[in-house]
Amino acid sequence: MARVRLDLPEKFDFSTEIPIRISDINYGGHLGHDAILPLAHEARLQFLKHLGYTEGDIEGLSYLMADALIIYKSQAFYGQTLKIEMAVRDFGPKSCDFLYRITDKGTGAEIARLKTGMVFYDYRSGKTARVPEKFRARFPEA
Repeated sequence: MARVRLDLPEKFDFSTEIPIRISDINYGGHLGHDAILPLAHEARLQFLKHLGYTEGDIEGLSYLMADALIIYKSQAFYGQTLKIEMAVRDFGPKSCDFLYRITDKGTGAEIARLKTGMVFYDYRSGKTARVPEKFRARFPEA
């Protein structure tokens, strides 16, 4: 069976640490697949806050998630703290990708790689919008 790939950049734009909560654990006793996107969402909100934005106001626009990709590398368990590194890359006229590397803070073992494809959106007009140039300019390596 063919597997998807996700190449990550050498340099990330942001890093945060998030402890695994008991509600993130599934019946198998490890981090559940349904907890990965909410953890990425929390990291993305922290990243935006770090940049002075909110999800509802990125230079006057918001965004919608167009796609998501998750590649699991190893298990994680209750009590571990995750290090989530993020980068913004692959800009299009109206979109960009948020890339995530999730590792165990203590051991450095890679837990997962993610990508969320985000399309900029203007809720006032109800239409997609061009990537704000000020936002795009924050990521010269993209």
